[in-house]
Amino acid sequence: MAVSAPSDRDSSLRQEILGSRRFSNYFWASIVSMGALGFFLSSLSSLLKVNLLIVSDPTQLVFVPQGIAMGFYGTAGLLLAAYLWLAISWDVGGGYNLFDRKEGTATLLRRGYPGKNRKVELSYDLKDVTAVRIEIKEGINPKRALYLRVKGRGDLPLTRVGQPISLSSLEDQGAELARFLEVPLEGL
Repeated sequence: MAVSAPSDRDSSLRQEILGSRRFSNYFWASIVSMGALGFFLSSLSSLLKVNLLIVSDPTQLVFVPQGIAMGFYGTAGLLLAAYLWLAISWDVGGGYNLFDRKEGTATLLRRGYPGKNRKVELSYDLKDVTAVRIEIKEGINPKRALYLRVKGRGDLPLTRVGQPISLSSLEDQGAELARFLEVPLEGL
């Protein structure tokens, strides 16, 4: 979660949320695309008996069953790669948190998959915000998250999903937000 410095510190605070456009997603989408394309071209090479690959010669493969299996894995991989690239281009999970003192509102916006619910926007009165809560769980599957506690609504997640952010960054963001909203910081 990147915190942008507000132009007028007393009036609003905007926090950008990184969605699917993370380096790890670009990396895995590229790896899956290259591997799937290799499998698919190997299948076509075994069918057509023409070498379509630079690194090997799959024309020696028997199309039934080896070429068919390669084609199946290649097609499945290309579909997975298409899904990953579409999620990146749509920036699923990305958005922002906007806290505006002039308007007296806290707005949480996230982008989803295309459709009628593509944009999820929640808006609350700042007077209903009771605290900023930090949750830290260590272990095999660590979780480090920042929540906004709102009267009658429970805890609303403010941080991105996926890779946990560093403890110092989480504490800094939580303290800055609690100071801005003039509410207690819980969970430390």
